[in-house]
Formats: sequence, C-alpha cells, structure tokens
Amino acid sequence: MFVRAYLRASTDEQDANRARQQLQQFANERGLTIAAYYVENESGASLKRPELFRLLNDCQHGDMLLIEQVDRLSRLNDADWECLKSEIQARGVRIVALDLPTSWASVNADETTSRIMQAVNNMLLDMLAAIARKDYTDRRRRQAQGIAKAQAEGAYKGRKPDEARNAAIIGMLSRGEKWTAILDATGCSRSTLSRLSKKIKCR
Repeated sequence: MFVRAYLRASTDEQDANRARQQLQQFANERGLTIAAYYVENESGASLKRPELFRLLNDCQHGDMLLIEQVDRLSRLNDADWECLKSEIQARGVRIVALDLPTSWASVNADETTSRIMQAVNNMLLDMLAAIARKDYTDRRRRQAQGIAKAQAEGAYKGRKPDEARNAAIIGMLSRGEKWTAILDATGCSRSTLSRLSKKIKCR
C-alpha cells in the first residue's frame, strides 16, 4: 500500500502546501510513509485537475488518498462527484481525510473492519461533498452580489494580475523551459500557464 497525499488550493494566491505539515504529522503518528505529494492550484468545483488524476493514475489497488479535508477533493456538482467517486472506487483507492475521523479506522484495520468502515465513509463522503458544494455555491452567489453592488456604485476594479510573476513566466516560456519546471518554480496554475502561453503565440 502506498499513501499519496493530495494538496489543493483554489487560486494562485493561496498556498496549496499549507496543510503539508498536518498530513505528514498524521502519517508519522500512524507509522505511515507518504510516497508522494500531488499539489495544484485549481478549483475544487472542476474535474480539470491534472495532479489529482495523475495521482489516481499512479495508484494501485489498496493505495490511500490522504487529504486534509473532503472539500480539498471535491466541491463538485452531483454528476461530477459521482464521476470522480466512480473513478476512485474502480481503482480501489481508500480516501482518508483529516476532517473525517471514521476514515482513520481503515488505516491499519483488518479486511472486515475496513469494508465496514468503507461503507460508512462512502455515506459520509457523499454528505460532506454535498456540504462543500453548497458552501461553494453560496460563496459564489455572495461574491456575485457583492461585485454587482460594487459595479453599480462604480467601485469594482477587478482583481489585479501579478504582473511581475507573469513576466517571469513569459520569460521562462520564451526560453523553452518545461511546464512542470515553471509550475514548480512559480506556483501558478496550469490555466494561468496556458493563458500566458497562448499570449506569446499571438505575438
């Protein structure tokens, strides 16, 4: 069994590695070794998450997917959550979340206990995924309302791009550096990298 840790933040401005120490501590306390960390800055409401699917492609039956909170894995709508859950189950991957204590019991459990706890956890995962989705849609609605109000008052300026970082990324792209190296060096998202790459090609 391999333990694979998944770390996600929604935007480039957030630190996706924030929970790394907590995951490592959890593993140490249970005598586990984290084989690899998979880190990305992508929305949990989207299935377009290259690092998550790289993790799943690397997994073998019985491997553990370790996350800080269920919402790091999913803020997906019902259809997309069912799609992701089916992929995880088909690969025989066990989800262990720090905010889901019942999932901890499967770490060193025997086969019978593990199967029982897996059934319990599947139900709880569905519930927490639904709560995470509701939180996401509620925040998006409040954000849209706030922007609409600010626009009406002439106060909304939009998010300022990180010009210095974007200039550095453009320079690295122009020198032909690999995307993986640029992602590691700058911490930007693949969507940002793709947008800047297209900008260079249009010049």
